[in-house]
Amino acid sequence: MRSENVSFPTSNGGAGGYLAAPDPAGPGVLVIQEWWGLVGHIREVADRFAEAGFTALAPDLFHGEKTTSPDEAGKLFMALDILRAERDLRGAADYLASVSSGDSVGVVGFCMGGQLALFAASKSSRIGACVDFYGIHPNVHPDYEAIRCPVLGLFAENDGFVNAEAVAGLRASLEGAGVEAELHTYPGTDHAFFNDGRPEVYDAGAAEDAWGRVLRLFRANL
Repeated sequence: MRSENVSFPTSNGGAGGYLAAPDPAGPGVLVIQEWWGLVGHIREVADRFAEAGFTALAPDLFHGEKTTSPDEAGKLFMALDILRAERDLRGAADYLASVSSGDSVGVVGFCMGGQLALFAASKSSRIGACVDFYGIHPNVHPDYEAIRCPVLGLFAENDGFVNAEAVAGLRASLEGAGVEAELHTYPGTDHAFFNDGRPEVYDAGAAEDAWGRVLRLFRANL
C-alpha cells in the first residue's frame, strides 16, 4: 500500500487531499470528512479501504483547516462554501477515476460528509455507489432525482443530530425518487459511532457491521 498527499484540478482552480492505494490500483472510493476537517481518523479510513483493495481519496474540503474544538468545527461546518465543495467533489471524482481501476467510483461520508456523499452522488455521474453515515448539513440539499446509484445509509438510534424522523424523511425522499436504498439504524448507538478516535461514542460492534456492509456494497457495484 502507498499513501500520499495529492493535488487535483477542479473547475475552481484546484484542491488537495489524501490518497491511499494498493498495488495494483483498485476501484476508487471517495472518503468525505466530518466537520473536524481532514484529520487522522479520515486518513485512517482511507488506509483501511486501501488495505481492502480500493484506491481511496479523501479530499480536503476545508482546504487546510482542521480542529479538535467542537465550537471551531461548528464554525467551519456552517462556513462551508457549497458551490466550491461541489466543484471540489467533481474534481476529486474525476481525478480518482484516473488513478483507480474503473471509470466509476464510490463515495462514503461521515456526519457532514454523509450529506455531502449524497450531494456528490447527485452531482457526478461517476458515482457508482454511495454510503451516508449519519449525514447532516442544513445547507446541503441533494437532488435525489439525479442519483443513479445505490445508496446505503447507516444511522444511530440515539443520534441527537439525525433522529428517526430525519431518517424516515431521507427514506421517503430516496424511495420517491426511485433510488435503490438500504437504510439501517443501529440500536443503542450514538452519532459518530464509527469514529474509533472518539471513545465516548464509538461502538465496536456497530462499526464492524457497518464496515462489512460498506465493503459489500462497493465490491458489488464498483
